Amino acid sequence: MSKPPSRIKAILLALLVTFIWSTSWVLIKIGLRDIPALTFAGMRYTLAFICLAPFLFRREEWAQVKRLTRRDWLKLAALGVVLIALAQGGQFVGLAYLPAITVSLILNLTSLFVAFFGILFLKEKPTGLQWFGVLLNLTGMVVYFYPHAFSGGALIGIAAAVVALLANVFGSVLGRNMNMGGRIRPLPLTALSMGIGSILMLGTGIATQGLPPISLESWGILLLLAVVNTAFTFTIWNYTLQTLTAMESSIINSTMMVQIAILAWVFLNESIDFKGIIGLLLVASGTFIVQIRFSQRRAVEPSIDLQSD
Repeated sequence: MSKPPSRIKAILLALLVTFIWSTSWVLIKIGLRDIPALTFAGMRYTLAFICLAPFLFRREEWAQVKRLTRRDWLKLAALGVVLIALAQGGQFVGLAYLPAITVSLILNLTSLFVAFFGILFLKEKPTGLQWFGVLLNLTGMVVYFYPHAFSGGALIGIAAAVVALLANVFGSVLGRNMNMGGRIRPLPLTALSMGIGSILMLGTGIATQGLPPISLESWGILLLLAVVNTAFTFTIWNYTLQTLTAMESSIINSTMMVQIAILAWVFLNESIDFKGIIGLLLVASGTFIVQIRFSQRRAVEPSIDLQSD
C-alpha cells in the first residue's frame, strides 16, 4: 500500500474503517464493566502494536524505519502521545463516566476545529460549499442530541471527552502532515506511533488504576478490538490520509455519530425519534457535501514544515 489510493477508494476505505470503529463503542461499554478505562485502553492498543510489530521487519518496512530521521521520530512520538495516549485514553475515560451519546457529541466537534487548523497549518482551504457541509453536519449533530445529551453528565467524563476532542484535532492535523506525499509508509507510521502511545497509556493505567482479573469475555473483546478494530483499521486509515485532506477525513470520521446511533438502535434497543432522524439526515447530507471536489481546487497539496510541533 505504498501508492496513494484514488479519491473514491480512499473515501470508501475510510467509511469502512469508521463502521468498524463504531462497533468498538458497544464493545468498549461491555469491557468497561471488568477493566478500568486507562488500563483497558492501554491493553487494547498495546496488543494492537504487538500484532503490527512483526510486519515492521519486512524488507520495505524495515528499510523505511532505518531511514527515519530524528525529526521523524519526534513527530511519531508526538503523534503517539496525542492520537493514542490522550485521544483514545480520554475517550475510554469519557465512556466510563458518560453515555456514549454524550461522548460522541463532544468528539464530533472535531471536524470544525480540524477545518480551522487545516487552513492554518496545512494550507488546505475548504470551498464555500464544503464550509456549508460542515455547518450542515454540526447543525444535524445539535438537532439530534440537544437538549438531552448533556443531562446528568459527570464533570470528569466531560473533561476527559474534551481532552480527547483536542487531541483528535491536533492528531488529525499532524497525521495528515506526516501522510502527505506518502513519504512515510502507513504501516511504520501506524505501528511506531501506536507503540509509543499505547505503552505510555498502559503504564499510566496500571500505575493509577491497577490490573484486575479479566474475564474470558473481556479477553475476547480485547483481542477483537486490538486485531481488527485497531491494528487493521489504523493502518488503513493512515493509508487513506495519503489522499484525503484533514478536514475531509475528519468529516468522514464524524459519520460515526450516525453509525453509533444505528448500532445502538439495532443492538441496544435504543429508539430514535423523529427529531433524531432529521438530525441524522442533516449529518449525512453535510458529510456528502464536504466530499464534493471542484476543478478549481489545487491538484497538488503542498507539504509544509510543522517545525513548532
